[in-house]
Amino acid sequence: MAEESNNTQGAPASGETQAPASPQFGLQRLYLKDCSFESPRSPKVFQGQWQPKIKFDIKTRNEKVQDDVFEVVMTLTVEARLQDEMAFLVEIQQAGIFTAKGFKESDLERILATVCPNILFPYARECIDALLVKGSFPAIMLSPINFEALYEQGKAQQTTRDAAPPTSETVQ
Repeated sequence: MAEESNNTQGAPASGETQAPASPQFGLQRLYLKDCSFESPRSPKVFQGQWQPKIKFDIKTRNEKVQDDVFEVVMTLTVEARLQDEMAFLVEIQQAGIFTAKGFKESDLERILATVCPNILFPYARECIDALLVKGSFPAIMLSPINFEALYEQGKAQQTTRDAAPPTSETVQ
């Protein structure tokens, strides 16, 4: 004889609690927020031998858009100089909107600083190379970046700064 139950299917029996929902992460949208290309010495820059000094800078920031939704913006700047004169300057802001729900604060911080930039970087790299090629320069093919190592390095520096004794200043 089959047992009868007054529980609706899928609802927990009295005294039971539902397991908390597992954390969810997703990409909603990728977009180019801003881009700039300058080649102030064109066309003279193309007449000499191409052996530039390349300077590269990367920054990321994030902002909460609404509950569990964040915008992450990666700013990449690449500058090439020939004999201390600028050959080109490229700066782009590659952005994405991400959903991150159910994560502890420390995990959310890590995701926004590592996982999101890992997703954005290939698009940013492609954009920079496309701009350079359109400006008649060779693509520079930026190497992959270990955002996890950068995050750990930043946390270590912050810990060192926080552990340093405060300095006193005399104001006159």
